Amino acid sequence: MVTAAHPHPARSAVTRRPGRVRTVRHLGPNWYATVMGTAIVATAGAGLPVHVPGLRTALTAVWALALVALVALLAARAVHWTHHRDQARADLQDPAAAPFYGCLSMALLAVGGGALVVGRDWIGTPAAVALDAVLFTAGTLTGLAAAVCVPYLLVVRRRTAPAQVTPVWLLPVVAPMVSAALGPPLVPHLPAGQPRATLLLACVAMFGLSLLATLVMLPLVFGRLATGDPLPQVLTPTLFLVLGPLGQSTTAVDRFAVTAPGVLPAPFDRGFDVLAVLYGVPVMGFALLWLALASALVVRARRRGMGFAMTWWALTFPVGTCVTGAEGLARHTGLVAYEVLSVCLYALLLTAWGVAAVRTARGLLDGGLLAAPR
Repeated sequence: MVTAAHPHPARSAVTRRPGRVRTVRHLGPNWYATVMGTAIVATAGAGLPVHVPGLRTALTAVWALALVALVALLAARAVHWTHHRDQARADLQDPAAAPFYGCLSMALLAVGGGALVVGRDWIGTPAAVALDAVLFTAGTLTGLAAAVCVPYLLVVRRRTAPAQVTPVWLLPVVAPMVSAALGPPLVPHLPAGQPRATLLLACVAMFGLSLLATLVMLPLVFGRLATGDPLPQVLTPTLFLVLGPLGQSTTAVDRFAVTAPGVLPAPFDRGFDVLAVLYGVPVMGFALLWLALASALVVRARRRGMGFAMTWWALTFPVGTCVTGAEGLARHTGLVAYEVLSVCLYALLLTAWGVAAVRTARGLLDGGLLAAPR
């Protein structure tokens, strides 16, 4: 959990307004991970190569839960910024907390993308398109701002040592990759011609932006693991965050290949079909390697006494992106192996989400997750 010094009692909203306001003082931007992890359960499940009676309805209900959670968190965070501005500003200057502002962008994008995939079953296609357009725009602008502002603040406001590098630093630069993957489904709903081509190529540009930024950050993360002190146990689940750019970029190139025909001129419209396989297959291979490594380290930390924390939500959304990436590879290659992989990864996603959701609900009920960090 994020730590920060307590303000002077005379300036604290806690002393002026007890009760509800007090409970959100330590509600950080990391809570948006609950929305991301819930929304990906719905969208990833919709693309599985299996037919289960009632699955579509269940997935739509999960998406609706994510939408409700997003609205509730946006309201709670507004209260946080209004009554605990000192804490909010401290989070922005904390290298452990500031990167989580990328989660706000990804939560908006994940719920918006889910509206087109499953939410339209309940709210209708026109409403789903409108909701996705609003959330995609807000999420993309927020993500681009986080990708620039969070690294800027870390550089100019606080110098950090190599031992402070964690996988959490990937969050701001991964957000544009989520926009790259979730923007193409909106392309057919735009007027033909320039608007469609502009949005699609903007998504390709965000793909490159995020991919290159991730390639800059990953050596720092692995260097810390290989040569520095071990991650604190509570941060061990964040190793799964590395899967996010891997799975999401594989998903993005699949979406480019599906959308490009009729939008981009030849031969570029078919070039994405080749890219989807030549890029996706090796990247998914590395994702499986990292999944094995991260899982082994999480099991090791658990055996050594790692308790539940909000970092456990890192086991959900990144795995979900690998599910959607495997589903795309199954469509492009026709290989049953990728269909089996997507089902196995989805089973892992469901297990992680179930555990994290139950433990989070329990922590909310007893107040432990909203208490001041020790």
